[in-house]
Amino acid sequence: MQAMTKTLRPLAIIAATFGAGAAFAQDIQGLDVKGAPTPGGTGFQIAATDISQATFALDHLLLYIIVAISAFVALLTVWVILRYNRKANPTPKTFTHNTPVEIAWTFIPILILVFIGAQSLPVLYKQQEIPEGDVVIKATGYQWYWGYEYVDEEFAFDSFMLAKDELAEYGYDESLHKLATDTAIVIPTGKKIVFQVTGADVIHSWTIPAFGVKQDAVPGRLAELWFTVEPGNEGIYFGQCSELCGKDHAFMPITVKAVTEEEYNDWLDAAREEYAGIPADVKVAAVE
Repeated sequence: MQAMTKTLRPLAIIAATFGAGAAFAQDIQGLDVKGAPTPGGTGFQIAATDISQATFALDHLLLYIIVAISAFVALLTVWVILRYNRKANPTPKTFTHNTPVEIAWTFIPILILVFIGAQSLPVLYKQQEIPEGDVVIKATGYQWYWGYEYVDEEFAFDSFMLAKDELAEYGYDESLHKLATDTAIVIPTGKKIVFQVTGADVIHSWTIPAFGVKQDAVPGRLAELWFTVEPGNEGIYFGQCSELCGKDHAFMPITVKAVTEEEYNDWLDAAREEYAGIPADVKVAAVE
């Protein structure tokens, strides 16, 4: 597989350079980088999809609950130390049970867990209930690159990490080394995007942090995820394989370009020509 990767990479570069109108398909102007790691950053990336908005909001809610519980326990511990130390309370009480307190510390955590579950399950169902996709893309993980197939259009391409000296040629700066790829997935905003994810050799994992999605790519299985990039969030988003898959695991990034529907249709017309997909004006005869 490593030998195949080394063989395919030059072919991909040649195709991108000399293909008919090639440079066309990835030459989408005016896109800002919106989903990328920030040096020293500790928070989430932009919530670009409905899935990530719901997931990040749930995380923030849980953080508030955790902080409140931690603060309560810390204050209670300090109060007990001050109130019941040997000097302040030389003669301790002799009782061993306190029924109201025991009922409280049983039912209050139950209520907290029920509340968390009530907030979590809708988010989980939103992620797992896969709708009919406006655009369906199959992502296949290889050692060590990603292959993509636009299922309804019947064209496919492979996506390889750009070397540092190639970044400027593709319009990226050096800070995006190990994030940017030679060929990006292009998707329209405001549409339901369904990804079918699988692996060709070992387990990989397809993830875009700003989209709030992550799905293991398991050989022999076809898993699905979905999202909708909100209109107004057009831009470039990055992800990486998130399952240890071998020595070059750190070198199989993911690049997604989210564009308006009009820009997507223009790209699709060019991509059909480049990647030999179904022409837009072809009518498929009905089968009797």
